[in-house]
Amino acid sequence: MKTAQRKGLPAGLLLALLLFIGVVGARLVSDQAQESGSDPIATNVDLASRALRTAASTDKLIAALQDTLRSSPNNARAYTQLGFAYLQKARESGDPTYYTKTEGVLKRALELDRNNFDAMNAMGALALARHQFREALQWGERARQLSPDTAYTYGVIGDAQIELGMYNEATDTIQKMVDLRPDLSSYSRVSYARELHGDLPGAIEAMKMAVAAGGPNAENTNWTRVQLGNLYFNTGDLTAAEAQYQQALFQLPGYVHAQAGLARVRAAQGNYAEAIALLTHVTQVMPLPEYVITLGDIYRAAGRPDDVARQYDLVRAISRLFQANGVDTDLEIALFDADHDQNLSDLVTRTRQAMERRPSVHAADVLAWVLYKTGHYTEAKAFSQQALRLGTQDALMFFHAGMIALRLGERDRAQTYLSQALGLNPHFSLLYADAAARTLQELRAERAPTAAQGNRP
Repeated sequence: MKTAQRKGLPAGLLLALLLFIGVVGARLVSDQAQESGSDPIATNVDLASRALRTAASTDKLIAALQDTLRSSPNNARAYTQLGFAYLQKARESGDPTYYTKTEGVLKRALELDRNNFDAMNAMGALALARHQFREALQWGERARQLSPDTAYTYGVIGDAQIELGMYNEATDTIQKMVDLRPDLSSYSRVSYARELHGDLPGAIEAMKMAVAAGGPNAENTNWTRVQLGNLYFNTGDLTAAEAQYQQALFQLPGYVHAQAGLARVRAAQGNYAEAIALLTHVTQVMPLPEYVITLGDIYRAAGRPDDVARQYDLVRAISRLFQANGVDTDLEIALFDADHDQNLSDLVTRTRQAMERRPSVHAADVLAWVLYKTGHYTEAKAFSQQALRLGTQDALMFFHAGMIALRLGERDRAQTYLSQALGLNPHFSLLYADAAARTLQELRAERAPTAAQGNRP
C-alpha cells in the first residue's frame, strides 16, 4: 500500500500482478510460436511475441491474437494469451473494462480445455486485480495441483494469502517461489513481505535485487524501480526516492508511475505547482483513484477548493466504473470517506464487510480509522493494535494509533506513536503530517513544566 498514496492494489500486490502478466504472457506467446511451425497461426503469434518482447504495443498483441482466433476459433491457448494481453492492457491504461473482457476469454479457454493451467493462473491474476482474494487463492491452488513446481503459481497464492491475513502461510509460499525461481517477480514479493513485517532495510535490499534482476521488458523493471523509490519515500528519504523516479523517467520518458512518485516528492517539498502539473498529466493518461485522490489532496494543500471538489467527484465516478467491472473498491473508498468526512452514516458497516472479505493488517488499520472518525474509540484501539501486530513500520498506521490513543486519554502512548510516525517519515501525509507535528508538539509541551519543576532545588 504514505503521502496521500492510496492504492487500487497494495504496492507489492500490484507489482507482483504486472510481473506475473509480463513473465507468463511472454512465455506463452514464445512457446506457441515455437510449437506452431510456419502455419498462419504461427505467423500471428510470432507477431504477438515480437510485440510483447519489444513492448512495442499491447494493442498489436491483442490484434494479432484476435486475428488468430478468427482463423482458429477453438484455440484455447490463444484465448489464454488474449486474457493475459487484456490484463496487461488494463494495467497500462487503468481501464477496468478490460477485466470484463479478460474474464470472458479466459472462461472460453477453460471451456475448451478444463485443465488449462495458464488460464487458471490468469483467472487468479484477474481475481487479484479485482480484489477477490479468496477466489484468487482457489484458482492458485487449482493450478498448483496441476503443476506444483511452477514458480509463478506460488505468486498468485502468496499474494492472495497476504491480503487474506494468512501471513505465516504467505511467507512459506513466497520462500517456495524464490527457491524455484529467484528473479524480479519473487524478489519483489520478498520485499513486500519484509516491509509488512517491519524490516524496511531488508525490503529495500530485496527490491534492489529485483531491479538488478530485471524483467521481461523495460517497463517491468522500471515499475520495480518506482516501488524502490516508494520505499525510500516511506522512510523519509526524499533524495533517494527522487533518484529512483528520475532514473525510471530516464529509462522510460513520460512514465506515469514515476511521474506520480516525483509529484509526491514535490508536494512533500512544498512545490505544489510542479506536483499539480505532474499529477494532472498522470491522471489524464491513467486516471487511477489513488492518483486522482492524491491530486485532490495537493489542491487542498494549495488552497484550491474548487479543484479539490472536482477531483473528489471524479474519484466517485471512477470507483463506480471499477465496481461495474467486478473490482471490489469498498476498502479504498472507506478510507477515502473517512479521510474526507464523507458518507459517515453507514461507513462502519461498509468497512466491516470489506474487512471480512480481505482481513489484512491494512484492512484493520482502515477499520480502526473509520471507527475513530465515527466516535468508536475503544474498538478503534483494538483494531489499530491488530493492524500493528506484524511490526509494520508504516507512518500512517502509527499516526492513526496515536490519534486514537489521544482520544482515549492515553497521552504518553499517543506521544510515542506520533513520534514514531514523524520519525519514520515527516512527509507521510498531505492531510495529516502537519496536524501530527502540531499535536506532538503540544503533547511534549504538556510534559515540559513537570520536568522543569522536577529539576528545581
